Amino acid sequence: MDEARLHDFMGKLVGDMGAAATLANVILGDELGLYRAMADSLPTTPEALAEKTGCHPRLVREWLCAQAASGYMVHDKGRFVLPEEQAMALALEDSPAYMAGGAAVVAALFHDKDKLVAAMRGDGGLAWGDHHPCMFSGTERFFRPGYRTFLVAEWLPALEGVVAKLQSGAKVADVGCGHGASTLVMAQAFPASTFIGYDYHGPSIAIANMRAREAGLAGRVSFQQASAKDYPGHDHDLVCFFDCLHDMGDPVGAAKHAYRALKADGTVMLVEPYAEDSLEGNLTPVGRLFYAASTFICTPNSLSQEVGLGLGAQAGEARLRAVFEEAGFNRFRRATQTPFNLILEARK
Repeated sequence: MDEARLHDFMGKLVGDMGAAATLANVILGDELGLYRAMADSLPTTPEALAEKTGCHPRLVREWLCAQAASGYMVHDKGRFVLPEEQAMALALEDSPAYMAGGAAVVAALFHDKDKLVAAMRGDGGLAWGDHHPCMFSGTERFFRPGYRTFLVAEWLPALEGVVAKLQSGAKVADVGCGHGASTLVMAQAFPASTFIGYDYHGPSIAIANMRAREAGLAGRVSFQQASAKDYPGHDHDLVCFFDCLHDMGDPVGAAKHAYRALKADGTVMLVEPYAEDSLEGNLTPVGRLFYAASTFICTPNSLSQEVGLGLGAQAGEARLRAVFEEAGFNRFRRATQTPFNLILEARK
C-alpha cells in the first residue's frame, strides 16, 4: 500500500463529504431566502440577516460560518458578504449562472436512495414519476436558466432555417417537456408560432399548463399528457427533445415517431448533456456530475420502460447519431454546444 496515495485519497474523500454537506446548506439557504437577502453584496451580520429573513440568529451565524468555510462567502470582522459572482449563482434566478435551484435534484438522490437500492438489486428500473417531488421542481429550476440564456439567442439560430419558420408561424412539439420551461421560452420569443408540450408525467403537465396561464400564453401554448411515441400530428415544423431522449426506454422508437411527426422539411432539435464518446473523455467535473445523476435518474428511468435501452446521460454524439440513423434520418450534425449541452440537429 502506498501511504501517500491513501493520504491523498482521504483528503479527496473529506473534501467530497464537505461538498455534500455544503450542498445541503445551499438548499437550506435557497429555501429560507438567505442568499436572496444578501444579493446586494453588502456586508451583514448574522443578527441583521436573521431579522431580515425571520430566522433564528444562532443558526444563521452557524450557516454563515459554513458558507465562509466553503468559500461561498467572505468574512471580515464579524460581517459576511455574498460576492457578486456568488450571488449570480446562488441568489439571482434570472442569472444565466444560477445553480442553487438545481441543488434540489441532488436532494432527491438522497431521498430516493432506498428506491435505488431496490432497483440495483432488482430489474434496474426506477420510473421518473416515482422520484421525490423535489426532483421535478429542481429539474425545472436547474435547466431554466440555460434555456433562457441560450435557446433563442444561440441554439435555435444554429439550426438550418428554423428561426425563419418560427418567425413566420410554425408548429412545434416539445417532447418530454416537464414543467414546460423550454416550451414557454420559445413561445414568448415567437408569437406567430404554435407550441405543444408533451410529457407522460401527468403532474408535470398540470404544472406546465399552470405556468402557461401565469405567463399569459395559454391561448397559444398547450401541454398534453402523451408519451414520446404516441403524441398526435404529422405536420410539425420542429420537434424538440430537451435533456430527455437519453432517459427514454426506447429512444429509437421516439426518434421514429418524431420522423413521422415532421413535415418533409422539418427538423428535430436534440439537446443532450455534453459528453464525449468515451469514458476517458468524460472523466471531468461535468462528466462526474452527469454520471452520478444518471445512476439515480436517467438510466433507471430508461430501464423501467419498454425496451430499456439505458443510454444514460453520457451517451455521446456518436451513439445518439446511431439512434437517429436507425430511425431513418439522413442528416445529423452537431449544431452548437455549451459546457453542459450538445445541441444536435436531425433532418430527413
